[in-house]
Amino acid sequence: MDEREQARWRARLHGMRDDLLAREPGSRAATDTVTLDQASVGRLSRMDALQGQQMARETERRRAQLLQRVEGALRRLEAAEFGECHGCGEMIDPRRLDADPTSTRCIACAR
Repeated sequence: MDEREQARWRARLHGMRDDLLAREPGSRAATDTVTLDQASVGRLSRMDALQGQQMARETERRRAQLLQRVEGALRRLEAAEFGECHGCGEMIDPRRLDADPTSTRCIACAR
């Protein structure tokens, strides 16, 4: 991989990381404890709030997982291992990396 390609991947991965980090404060606030006082909130409203909280927790878990994968891709890029399949050692098809730059396996090894 030449310098130009590395710079392109680095910029894309840093952009992904910055976007994920920017979403962190809002997603953390949505996972706060739901008030269980039925006098101020009805049962159905409370159930909706609990469901919303669970959805926010799952969204936060997925955001953190993707952030970890992006950080891993940046480390592989710095170690000159970006784009190499962890399974067979061959280069991952650039179209696969375009679809998901955090991929660590080629199509054959991912099956």
